[in-house]
This record gives sequence, structure tokens and C-alpha cells, in this order.
Amino acid sequence: MSEEFKRLSRDLVHKGAIIDYYQDTVKVPNGNVVKWDFIGHKGAAAVVPVREDGKILMVRQYRNALDRYTLEVPAGGLDGIGEPTKTAAARELEEETGYRSDNLEFLISIRTTVAFCNEKIDIYVAKDLQKSVQHLDEDEYINVEAYTVEELMDRIYDCTIQDSKTICAIMTYAHKYLRK
Repeated sequence: MSEEFKRLSRDLVHKGAIIDYYQDTVKVPNGNVVKWDFIGHKGAAAVVPVREDGKILMVRQYRNALDRYTLEVPAGGLDGIGEPTKTAAARELEEETGYRSDNLEFLISIRTTVAFCNEKIDIYVAKDLQKSVQHLDEDEYINVEAYTVEELMDRIYDCTIQDSKTICAIMTYAHKYLRK
């Protein structure tokens, strides 16, 4: 923490399955002591699966927080804080899409909500996809769909796709691999 800010305490309010909720007590530069919410997250990985024809595999799934279906790149939380994100990306690719790849390349790291959460998602590109078997969790119901980058960009710009990791993944992929 900066010398101007001093965390006095971090108290666990609730331990959840995916996140832990804390209340931080922080001394700010003017000397006041404030309470700030903090969400602790173990991290996640996502993947942009690119077929030989250039189409990207996306997952359509219901998201309770939004009470609707979303279109996203495959992603999931780390099994533990020490798990390599590349391992998690490969696992999520196979679990959610039924494809695997030995050709995963790092694309970008993002922090999803820096105001109150430390979640970091490392995003990879997967090429040379090989058909495997989908291994969904018992609470996952996922449809796999293929799109061109142009179709996905259109869905980003018309706000059909609003998921931040997916927007970052598609935009970065397009910039890195498709710009002329």
C-alpha cells in the first residue's frame, strides 16, 4: 500500500464458494479512518478458442447475477491460488467446449473490478483445436457456438456482449492477430 494510505485491518465478513468478502479499515492521506469493502478472489483464466476456419468458439450460458443468458469466451476460476492460469485455461476450454489444445498462447491479463475486488483473469488464445469431450459441472448448462471476429465485434458494439473479459479478449485478439 502507498505510504499515504495505511490499512489498519482486514476483517472477513463472509467466506463464499467463489469469493471472500472483507471489510477493510484504512487510514487515508488526510488522516481520516474509513471502511472499504474488499472482495478477495483466487483468480481465473479465460481462452479464445480459434478454429482452423478462423471462427471463435463461444459459450452461451445463464448468468444468475444478470438473470439472463450471456455470450462469453470460455473461462473459469483457478482450482487454487497456485494453479498456473495456462493450466486452468486449458481445463476450461475442454470442460466448456469439448475441445482441447496443446497450443495456448498468453494474450492479456485483466483486473475486472479494481474499485473493490482483486480478481485477475489471464486470457489465452487456443489454436490447433482437437475434438474432445465436454465436462460440464452439474450446475452448468452451456451451448457452444462459433462466430467470426466481425460478428463478435458487432455484438460488442451493439451491447449484446457486455461481459468485460469477453470484450477484452475479443478486442485484444482482433488487434494482435487481425490488424493489417
